Amino acid sequence: MSRLVVPKLSRRLLLTGSSALAVSLAGGIAKPSISRAGSRPLISHGVQSGDVSGDGGVVWARADRPARMLVDVATTDSFKDIRHSLFMDALPESDFTAKALIEGLPAGQDIFYRIRLQDLSEPTIIGPEKIGRFRAAPADHRAVSFIWSGDTAGQGWGIDESRGGMRMYATMLKHRPDFFIHSGDNIYADAPLSAEQKLPNGEIWKNVVTEEKSRPAQTLDDYRGNYKYNLLDKNALAFNAEVPILTQWDDHEVSNNWWPAEPLTRAEHLYRRYTEKNAMALMARAGRAFHEYLPLRNSIAEPGRVYRKISYGPLLDVFMLDMRSYRGPNGENQQEAYGPDAYFLGPQQIAWLKRELLASKATWKVLAADMPLSLYVVYDTFRQWGFEAIAQSDGPPRGRELEIADILFFMKQNKINNTVWLTADVHYTAAHYYDPNKAVFQDFEPFWEFVSGPLHAGSGSPKPLDNTFGPQLHYAKGLGQNQRRNAGPSEGLQFFGHVAIDGESEAMTVTLRDIDDNALWSTQIAPKRT
Repeated sequence: MSRLVVPKLSRRLLLTGSSALAVSLAGGIAKPSISRAGSRPLISHGVQSGDVSGDGGVVWARADRPARMLVDVATTDSFKDIRHSLFMDALPESDFTAKALIEGLPAGQDIFYRIRLQDLSEPTIIGPEKIGRFRAAPADHRAVSFIWSGDTAGQGWGIDESRGGMRMYATMLKHRPDFFIHSGDNIYADAPLSAEQKLPNGEIWKNVVTEEKSRPAQTLDDYRGNYKYNLLDKNALAFNAEVPILTQWDDHEVSNNWWPAEPLTRAEHLYRRYTEKNAMALMARAGRAFHEYLPLRNSIAEPGRVYRKISYGPLLDVFMLDMRSYRGPNGENQQEAYGPDAYFLGPQQIAWLKRELLASKATWKVLAADMPLSLYVVYDTFRQWGFEAIAQSDGPPRGRELEIADILFFMKQNKINNTVWLTADVHYTAAHYYDPNKAVFQDFEPFWEFVSGPLHAGSGSPKPLDNTFGPQLHYAKGLGQNQRRNAGPSEGLQFFGHVAIDGESEAMTVTLRDIDDNALWSTQIAPKRT
């Protein structure tokens, strides 16, 4: 990893890969012409961008062999105004993936990036280009829009090309959002795919199948293969090239309902025939694949860190949380005093969140969480025992709720207004209004939490709410009582949320939508002025 200065533009480029170099166009360095050779290096899984903020954004691609990735950056799709160029090497150590953080971009402008691959063995051979785009974060009060959802290729529902593949990505692309928050479960590493699933009407869902998706992931190659599987979908590829992604992880990037250092001895682990003895070994491999295959910024302070803040102009800061890596053991979650067994975000992440919330000057503070605050989620589904998320029962804060109570009190005490929580995880869509007047713990300001998903997975049923923080259900849609469990994408219960912030009034409008782009429910939230 290195930071390099482009002399002409005084921009710094943070490059990842085994080697990287920024090339100034002012230097007049000649570029090889595209070879007509029969075998040229190819971009194997499309291009992506992500973590677009006020200081730049990440671009990503994967090669089909060892290659030098050549990137040109411009503000027009003709590339007549190339701002700068850079290269980085895609090598076997990273499964031929590479990504770069491009800094110093003009605020609010469309940015086009062009990626080509140069053969390392025969440098005169250059493969065909692929072009992506994103919009740089604004410096002024222009309107901002984004979408969120989670849960991709889960519960045995993979890519059925005869049914249009992962259609949700095509639906979301129609909105042309500034960015997309993936709220976790980017893959289902623990859920193998069979070639066929029978639908209620007797039809057959036919999955595209690969070797790595034929078993629960344990090896690094297995985890990498899960990400490559999703990038076989034409809708996901088109979406990735046009919309930058802000992503976080939840459980299925590793194993269902995992916690660090969990012994792999539950009945579910035995059923899935894990040979590893502890989740930490899986976490290490899964974390590496997660960072290799997704366009998120790398942390120098803590390599592999997932939590971070993305500033998107004066109207919006997004706080990407990590509710997995620092938690204590899953269990009954009844601790009355805060300690390691009650950790969820963990002390270090909480300190970071408080510090960044205090420093935020943005009108809106969106807390992107990979799990909901007050929905009951069972930990051991075979035994129907324990709790996997925050909530455990009505009453005063206990266990992991102690952290949430502390954060909510801190926000009130420091007059941190206009906070909204967004999440997925439970495979249905919902709107929750947290009202301190109806809560057991009341020392906080009211706020909204919105739930959406799945993107492309089995649908779930609405869950009961824990009353500790006074959530009031304003809307929910998922499986009904008479519908079969694990309804697939073809049954229409796939959801995403759309957020629009008006540049003039600064009001936030949140709309819950389904796979056919029907607006199911909406509300407008006026910002509270300090």
